[in-house]
Amino acid sequence: MGAGLIFALAAVFEIAGCFAFWAVLRQGASVLWLLPGVGALIAFAWLLTLVPGEIAAGRAFAAYGGIYVAATLAWLMLAEGLRPTAWDLAGVALCLVGTAVILLGAARQV
Repeated sequence: MGAGLIFALAAVFEIAGCFAFWAVLRQGASVLWLLPGVGALIAFAWLLTLVPGEIAAGRAFAAYGGIYVAATLAWLMLAEGLRPTAWDLAGVALCLVGTAVILLGAARQV
């Protein structure tokens, strides 16, 4: 499994896990939402350990950040029904460029 797929899956699990807490604490959802939420956060952390190669943890987490930002804007549209602004899209583009730079540098070090 490549880093891109791992990062995408990790983002889905992180967003789902964090949203479970958001739903309970901000929207009054049942505390039972926390059970799958914690499971999702465990899956997220496990997935990040699967990044291939000799990339350091901090570098993997930094590179993942850009994918996470892009995934949260997808969540904004799909789950919350809101359209990203031009500022949102510009910000995610910058983050994805940063992710690409970090991964390119990591690939050159291996």
